[in-house]
Amino acid sequence: MLAKIRREYAQLITSGGQLVLLFVGFKLDSREGWLGSLSMMALISLIAWMSALRRLRLINATPTSKVSSAAQGYVELIGTGKPYEEALLISKLRVLPCLWYRYKVEQRGHKNKWNTIDHGESKNLFSLHDDSGTCVVDPEHAEIITKHRDRWTTGNYRYTEWKLIHHDSIYALGEFRTHNVAAEFDQRAELNNLLADWKRDMPELHARFDLDEDGELDMKEWMLARSAARREVSKKMQVAHTQSDVHIMGQPRDGKLYLLSNIAPNKLSRRYLFWSWAHLLIFFGALVGCGWMMQAT
Repeated sequence: MLAKIRREYAQLITSGGQLVLLFVGFKLDSREGWLGSLSMMALISLIAWMSALRRLRLINATPTSKVSSAAQGYVELIGTGKPYEEALLISKLRVLPCLWYRYKVEQRGHKNKWNTIDHGESKNLFSLHDDSGTCVVDPEHAEIITKHRDRWTTGNYRYTEWKLIHHDSIYALGEFRTHNVAAEFDQRAELNNLLADWKRDMPELHARFDLDEDGELDMKEWMLARSAARREVSKKMQVAHTQSDVHIMGQPRDGKLYLLSNIAPNKLSRRYLFWSWAHLLIFFGALVGCGWMMQAT
């Protein structure tokens, strides 16, 4: 069963809301009650239709890129999910290795209503690998759809856990950024920070550079310390030049959809297409119902 993870799946929620509104209409069983319920159904369906259509268009309009050649900005990537730097993440309820998880614990209450008593999700980074390179994926603020969902009941408690797991085929639609370690290396800032660190340990600084042992650093000795600091910073810069660029997928800064899934994009497209048509039909059905109620005596 497909499950929406990060931000509640709009289509499923709005459909539930529409069922509630239908129940309210039957319960009130009055012209005014039905007009109010049907009007709200029309409004919710219109918003849901626009949401589904927006997602459908973004998925269909964004071509798949390779990690090594992806442009900076909004892109679509497809690859294999793996732990970031071999860091092992264990899910909260099932205690299983995974890339990402979300969980919910509910307790049976009055009239068998389930009340959420605990919930949460991981924010650990994981990696997406294709045949050209590796991209670090930040799942925070993402809308995540996964086919891995476990739900079980023990006594008066119901447990639900969603996961992305190792070697899942990951579809990612979001903002792609590349960090060049060497280009971002600020020699002056590094030098100032290093000297500031040395000054915090004056006994050690004097032991290294107070050549005449008079308890003070004169101009010549201070220049010697600065030269030593420059050599250390130069070594750091050389190391930075040997490091590869780091590619990161994260939440778009312009508010566009950030979507992660272990479902193929063509299947996601069909799903959003179905929901867009479904909500459009509900919208017009609710409008027809409102018109019929307004004409009723």
